[in-house]
Amino acid sequence: MNDFAAGSSRKSTNSRLPPEVNRILYVRNLPFKITAEELYDIFGKYGAVYQIRLGERSKDTRGTAFVVYEDIYDAKRAVDHLSGFNVGGRYLVVMYYQPAKFQRKADNEEKQRELQELRKQIAAKKAKMAAEGN
Repeated sequence: MNDFAAGSSRKSTNSRLPPEVNRILYVRNLPFKITAEELYDIFGKYGAVYQIRLGERSKDTRGTAFVVYEDIYDAKRAVDHLSGFNVGGRYLVVMYYQPAKFQRKADNEEKQRELQELRKQIAAKKAKMAAEGN
């Protein structure tokens, strides 16, 4: 009976979590050669892990991962304990996934690409006008 009371009190004392807390964690600064199994071992100590998605080794996403917990409180414990944890000589950066922030970054990158394309077009037109003017 004490185990049940301890488990329920844990959730009732932490019932007011900050709004950014969720079950999905974004992990950065991972060793490039880490495996999903090793991540399950590390993150599984804090609760049931639903899914882990490692970044691709050959792309900009290497050294990153998404870790999805089944319970939000387990995710919070993992963030509290694993931020700054040393794995393979690298200190982990563990944060809550915030879709709006990731979408803004993607939107900004797209706008930068469009801006560079427009600059190329303007430079080409200027060069063409200068060539016609001579």
